[in-house]
Formats: sequence, structure tokens, C-alpha cells
Amino acid sequence: MALWPHRRPKNSGVPKGWGIRSMDFILDYMSEQTYWTILFTIHALLAVALLGALTHQAAHVLRQPKPAGAGFLNRFSAVSGHAYASAVCLLWVLTFIFGAWIYVKYRIYVRIPIEQEGFYKTLGAFEMKEHLGAIGLGLLPLYWIAWKRHGEANLSAMRKGSTLLLAFFCWVTFLVGHIVNNVRGFGS
Repeated sequence: MALWPHRRPKNSGVPKGWGIRSMDFILDYMSEQTYWTILFTIHALLAVALLGALTHQAAHVLRQPKPAGAGFLNRFSAVSGHAYASAVCLLWVLTFIFGAWIYVKYRIYVRIPIEQEGFYKTLGAFEMKEHLGAIGLGLLPLYWIAWKRHGEANLSAMRKGSTLLLAFFCWVTFLVGHIVNNVRGFGS
């Protein structure tokens, strides 16, 4: 099954990079399977980095003031929460963009067979994943402002709430994405 059903024939006379067929140059150098594997791997690596940053930051906002100690949980949550804000925003946007790009293939080659097999709960979970990702994207400006003004005590509830909400969204979308991938199998 060709992902690009309207690929430009090799000797069509149309120069590379013109019109809607401008992505063909990538497929001249690698197979479609390799192309989608690279995209999916980048998406997964970005998601893991985002998950780690948000988990550290969530541990930071949940942290109870304690004397400095050498315990794992104390060290895990003893991060500078405001230092993560820009990275979290950038990682969320990049992960969302790569996920949206991969979504095209999912919609055609994965979702339809899952529907035909009757895995409606899996589809519903993926729909929830899409919504949480989009809501999180909309929440980013509020989150970023709250963390960039980390010195203002009146924003501490907003920092805590937006961080915990984004961390929850990130964990749910990560786990649901992993489960949906296991239902159909990457590359099948």
C-alpha cells in the first residue's frame, strides 16, 4: 500500500519539489516504512522527554518543605520548577506536531482495521488522547505565564494546577498511545 498514491512518476517531466508532490524527494532516498519509523521514533523520544520534564515539575509542586536530605524522592522533586517551563512548552508543541503528522497514517492504515475488528474502547481511548493533547496545547499559555512569573505568590495555585493537569494529560496520552500501538502494532 503506497502512502503517497499520487507519487510523481520518475520521468514525468515535473521538477522535484513542485506542488503537492514535494515530499516525494524523501521517498526517493528511503522506504516509506523507514520514513514513518523515523517520524514515530522522534515522536516517541519527544514524548518521553516531555513526560520526564513534567513528572519532575509535578513532583516539585507537590513537594512538602523538608530539610535537605539524600532521599531519592527529595532529590527527584528538588528541581527548579520554573526552569522547565519553556522546555515543557517547546516539547509539547513539537510532540503535538509530530503526532499530528503521524495521525494521517494512523487515520488511514490503523484506525480503519481497528474499527473493522471492533475494538471500540481502544478507539475511544485514542479519541480521548487526541482531545487531551489539544486541551493541553490550549493550556500552555496559562502554564507558561504562571511559571515565568514564579516569584509571584498569588500565581502558585495556577502553577500547581496547570502543572498537575498537564502532567496528568501527558501520562494519559503517553500510555494510551503505547496501548493503541500495541493493539495494531507499529508498521503493520
